[in-house]
Amino acid sequence: MKKSNHQSHLFSSEPQLMKYRKAIEGRNQYFQLRRLRLTGNDGKLSDFANGYMYYGLHRATDGSWTFREWLPYATKVFLIGDFNNWQEDEHFALKQINVHGDWQLILPSDTLRHGQLCRMKVYWAEGCGERLPAWTTRVVQDPTTLQFSAQVWEPDAAYHFKCRSFKPRKETLMIYECHIGMATDEERVGTYDEFRLNVLPRIAKLGYNAIQLMAIQEHPYYGSFGYHVSNFFAPSSRFGTPEQLKQLIDEAHQRGIAVIMDLVHSHAVKNTNEGLGQLCGRQTQFFHDGQRGLHPAWDSFCFNYGSDDVVHFLLSNCKYWMKEFRFDGFRFDGVTSMIYQDHGLGKDFTSYADYYNLNQDGDAICYLTLANQLIHEVNAKAITIAEEMSGMPGLASPISKCGMGFDYRLAMGIPDYWIRLLKTKEPRDWNPEEMFWMLQNRRMEEKTISYVESHDQALVGDKTLIFRLVDSDMYWHFRKGDETPRAIRGIALHKMITLMTMATINGGYLNFMGNEFGHPEWIDFPREGNQWSYKHARRRWDLVDRDDLWYEDLNRWNGQIVKLILGIPNFRKTPIKLLLSNPGDQVLAFERQGLIFIFNYSDRSYSAYQIPCQSGNYSLVLSNPEEQRQYNPIHCPMNNGQCYIYPDLPPYSVQVWSFVTE
Repeated sequence: MKKSNHQSHLFSSEPQLMKYRKAIEGRNQYFQLRRLRLTGNDGKLSDFANGYMYYGLHRATDGSWTFREWLPYATKVFLIGDFNNWQEDEHFALKQINVHGDWQLILPSDTLRHGQLCRMKVYWAEGCGERLPAWTTRVVQDPTTLQFSAQVWEPDAAYHFKCRSFKPRKETLMIYECHIGMATDEERVGTYDEFRLNVLPRIAKLGYNAIQLMAIQEHPYYGSFGYHVSNFFAPSSRFGTPEQLKQLIDEAHQRGIAVIMDLVHSHAVKNTNEGLGQLCGRQTQFFHDGQRGLHPAWDSFCFNYGSDDVVHFLLSNCKYWMKEFRFDGFRFDGVTSMIYQDHGLGKDFTSYADYYNLNQDGDAICYLTLANQLIHEVNAKAITIAEEMSGMPGLASPISKCGMGFDYRLAMGIPDYWIRLLKTKEPRDWNPEEMFWMLQNRRMEEKTISYVESHDQALVGDKTLIFRLVDSDMYWHFRKGDETPRAIRGIALHKMITLMTMATINGGYLNFMGNEFGHPEWIDFPREGNQWSYKHARRRWDLVDRDDLWYEDLNRWNGQIVKLILGIPNFRKTPIKLLLSNPGDQVLAFERQGLIFIFNYSDRSYSAYQIPCQSGNYSLVLSNPEEQRQYNPIHCPMNNGQCYIYPDLPPYSVQVWSFVTE
């Protein structure tokens, strides 16, 4: 296999990686060889990843039903359901059709009807059990017995997408992370339709150009936040029907909003009755054997990415969601856990050697590269994001440069930095220049998604950003005109932190549903420990809709800065220039594409503060506290003709000035 010049690889931008060139190029060569093995010399991964068209339950062209499953260790298989009183029946016995372990059942057209329930009764050498088909696309739970079953799904009115030519906007990505079930203000599980009708308009009004949907793949335990997946091809029925999910995605596209799916391919729930565990008697069908197949922290099964059948299953899963539901891409969950044999647990990645010490799972790295190749074959404009905390080099670099091919990586160090700052220092001790550089601590050749807080930072036992800043005053002093100094300061700092994080992006920005308006308290799903309460598993839209509370003000600010950033073409690509840093005053200013961002993190006010700028006219386009006026810079001959603006800076204030062409 021909090797390309290493200058086009990762090494040209990160010379320290030359020491590990053999390992990096070896991974890429393994990917290329495996891709060829899976597809043939002239084949494409998009042709290989069609398992969902073959396996599962399908109507044939003659109207008959065909049901297929891969069950390599099975000795007998029956389809049981409400159509045969859940009894083994030779008319519903599957036949093994090849040595690969594929089993098949063909039924007359009138045997099954829409809405009927079914499971498989699988026998193997050591026993038997009822199982859900691995490729099922619809799973429902009995409200009385709580048992899950697959469901025959053939509605009379299939959904037809109205928006057929949507292309995600990737210049600057503004992502609104959301959970369908939590998106209602009532103490229950919300629905796809309610989200489409009630929440999607809010997101569009704020200006976000992408949503990231959590917990779409079916999961038996609601409190897992969707991360213990049981049925990888089934959209969660607790939120509604597949058609309702398709309509939600379609209407998002009509509003110019891309839809990203939070995809869980890092592990699977251990449940045997609902999930893939012991599907036909052995853990090794989909997962590693023994302890390697068990995640010690998540109590779940770990996929064997070295198996071509497992890769076929997972790649087909990616294509399925893109083709059948029109998802525009994926945020891959748990990438760190995938790419390290010890899952990265308890590790501090402090040197390049930590990435190349034989602790890596080469098969998992190869799978992720294959997945990125496939996804961009299916849709060249697709978006892929890696949730990865170790800082693995090349994760978001092109495959052609020996990278793994992700479009973006989550900047997971940023929320950690903000939490650490809030926990360890009072605002009077903050150093704005430290903030400025920490927000840009990244590989410049890899695009990142910056964020202050996602769903992770607000889980039970932790606090949201606004709650750390305001604490109990949020309960008693968040009404306009009745706020305490702590509440006033907290609101101001919330706005400043959000803007500073957003203004320094090099890829995109992410906000979790409700954090834009300072949603109070934490997230806690119904569980035995809270008496199965939904109180903290919802969003209080009633608070942001009240003009007399500060939530409305925080929400409006968030929309203003989103629209400001998206109003600059290719904002993420524009250079960031530090104009002024005065740690003693806690004042910092930087310029980006004609916008000057000025932050005063001090509790002191400053009059006519000198901020260097280029010659021209400037207008104040955004500020907190709010001001409205035009300002022309004073042309001073000092410092080789350097010009300045002289704004007044109230305590805990931020201003954005825009250059106006003369």
